[in-house]
Amino acid sequence: MAAPGALEAAAGGVPGTKVELTVSCRNLLDMDTFSKSDPVVILFVQGTGSSEWKEFGRTEVIDNTLNPDFVRKFVLDYYFEEKQNLRFDVYNVDSKSCSIYKQKDFLGQAFVALGEVIGSQRGRLERALTGVPGKRCGTILLLAEELSNCRDIVTMQLCANKLDKKDFFGKSDPFLVFYRSNEDGTFTICHKTEVVKNTLNPVWQPFTIPVRALCNGDYDRTVKIDVYDWDRDGSHDFIGEFATSYRELSRAQSQFTVYEVGRGPQWGSFGGAGSPAAGPAWCPQVLNPRKKCKKKKYVNSGTVTLLSFSVESEFTFVDYIRGGTQLNFTVAIDFTASNGLPSQPTSLHYASPYQLSAYALALKAVGEIIQDYDSDKLFPAYGFGAKLPPDGKISHQFPLNNNVDNPSCAGIEGVLESYLQSLRTVQLYGPTNFAPVINQVAGTAAQVTDGSQYHVLLIITDGVISDMMQTKEAIVTASALPMSIIIVGVGPAEFDAMEELDGDEVRVSSRGRYAERDIVQFVPFRDYVDEAGSQVRSMARLAKDVLAEIPEQLLSYMRGRGIEPRRNAAQ
Repeated sequence: MAAPGALEAAAGGVPGTKVELTVSCRNLLDMDTFSKSDPVVILFVQGTGSSEWKEFGRTEVIDNTLNPDFVRKFVLDYYFEEKQNLRFDVYNVDSKSCSIYKQKDFLGQAFVALGEVIGSQRGRLERALTGVPGKRCGTILLLAEELSNCRDIVTMQLCANKLDKKDFFGKSDPFLVFYRSNEDGTFTICHKTEVVKNTLNPVWQPFTIPVRALCNGDYDRTVKIDVYDWDRDGSHDFIGEFATSYRELSRAQSQFTVYEVGRGPQWGSFGGAGSPAAGPAWCPQVLNPRKKCKKKKYVNSGTVTLLSFSVESEFTFVDYIRGGTQLNFTVAIDFTASNGLPSQPTSLHYASPYQLSAYALALKAVGEIIQDYDSDKLFPAYGFGAKLPPDGKISHQFPLNNNVDNPSCAGIEGVLESYLQSLRTVQLYGPTNFAPVINQVAGTAAQVTDGSQYHVLLIITDGVISDMMQTKEAIVTASALPMSIIIVGVGPAEFDAMEELDGDEVRVSSRGRYAERDIVQFVPFRDYVDEAGSQVRSMARLAKDVLAEIPEQLLSYMRGRGIEPRRNAAQ
């Protein structure tokens, strides 16, 4: 979900309510030659009395589709007494690591007022996209719903059995899509599971979802779940569907349900609350209506079983910070030869008397954001991929201040000073190994796992990674620890490897083990600087995107360990 934020209001204004906007598009322009467009929607807001548009948030990118239904929502504070102007820009993303602000990738835009959406019939507004001369750009569909104050969150895990085989040369690649019902009989998407490849009996990873996202606090509201077979070209094959509700799911903690066509749910006792070993908690049939109509002997397209279901109150990121959780930041900088000789103007490490290097600019911009959350302002800072004097030994985790016993630098200015000093003394070499510095921070994080400390590793790199297997292994191990990793990519390279480490689409795995949590956030720095690369275009957007996933990653660790915020003695 896009990070909640407030539209600028008059002094002292109090929002009447929080409104969630769900975005879909239909019949978008097809900009790709060999596939369909990969759309993303960017929301801009206009402050009261201002003509300036500011970026508020973005949906996820959905590959190969002209009719996207986005899962990521926009949560806005709604002021009845104000005209809150919104602008939705739609782009085709050729590569998730490239800047999207290119005219050739522009798919259209729409201007609406928030009040228009809320005041439209059933809170649903469809508006034509415009902005590409001579082209019909399709439409954007907006659905507004007031959010309830329910702070409960649900963690559940599901599996399926004997799903239909959809792939010619393999089995199926199943995933689930959750929808909540609307008053007009339509459905709004609220969650997608990951894809489990080549199986008819998938077991999906546990996931957490706010109750207000699943049913907005209405426990009897219908929740529809579709089962699809994933296809690379975006034309996912429909396997089947079934319906349930939050109340039915929660009841499944101590009961099990067998759905039979025409008879409704049959309840029975259940031997263990949510335990897979105790037997199926909830096992509806997956039905494909077309198959059911065509084939007299059709029974179902498989079954889905609820393995576990738990509900708990939702604590916020601020609850933990106020309770005394300390954030500790560590910096690691790429000193490999692929960056170019620091003395050459083409090098990413080159600094002129008038301009910082790409690395220094990224370090200063990102560092000034994160240092506000580090209480002691002391940053352990490392370099990797260089030959060190005097013997030319290659190191993948050398302290920038040359102090092995205490690698901490005083503030971001201290890190910058040590970074520039290291450039004058070490030789850029290689290879580009992330695993050693990740393991270094993981070792520190493993020493205190009670929730009082949380570590964030900032890696700045040109993106040419050499130890992908070892890095994946390190990330999988680190995902069980109180830590997150931010990777900032500098320079013009394609960052496909970095996107692979950012587990937004597919959870990182190594040797059959999956990461417990998504702990990696990748940000291409070039998206935030001007064409000359000399200054940051939008510090606010950079701050938002760099830190966007840290709060949820911290919360996912605390929830997974059952750690509640401490009651601060000062409170």
